[in-house]
Amino acid sequence: MIGYVTLGTNDIAAARKFYDALLGSIGAKRIMEFGDFTMWGVSFDTPGIALTPPYDKGRATAGNGNMVAITVDTRAKVDAMHKLALELGGSDEGAPGLRGDEGPQAFYAGYFRDPEGNKFCAFRMGPA
Repeated sequence: MIGYVTLGTNDIAAARKFYDALLGSIGAKRIMEFGDFTMWGVSFDTPGIALTPPYDKGRATAGNGNMVAITVDTRAKVDAMHKLALELGGSDEGAPGLRGDEGPQAFYAGYFRDPEGNKFCAFRMGPA
């Protein structure tokens, strides 16, 4: 249902560097780029993440209550993505760990913000 999520940026060069490394760590790459617009994904038939300065030329700000959740296939990848985001200049919003009970519907997640304040969750559903 979701094609892609667009986030605003005030520094597209810095954003490209952050997201090339962060999303590259889970196999995503730049799949569309023109002018100041860049989209990362694994293919055009799966959801992607795009960054661009705001259309109205105003300052980009992170939405309060907005979050992009990125699914990965192992808990180790949740841990690694959270750690990498912090190494790349992001900030911690909740260390990786199990939220709720262990089992078939287990939710393991780590939360972080990019350098411009956009919030993300890296998560894995299912048992360890």
